[in-house]
Amino acid sequence: MSAEEPLIRVVRGAPTAEELAALVGAIVIRSRPAMAPAPKTASAWARSGRPAGPGGWRAAGLPR
Repeated sequence: MSAEEPLIRVVRGAPTAEELAALVGAIVIRSRPAMAPAPKTASAWARSGRPAGPGGWRAAGLPR
């Protein structure tokens, strides 16, 4: 494909500016990569072993 050749060509009909904008928008949305998966959170079991709150690590080392 050369630099002068259009990316999209209307073969039939006479689309309005709004119809062309909708087509270009749909193509742009489809060409984007999918969203990255959400980061995995620690399970309740793993979180239970972690000291919580401000100064939690310091308090974990002190006698109770």
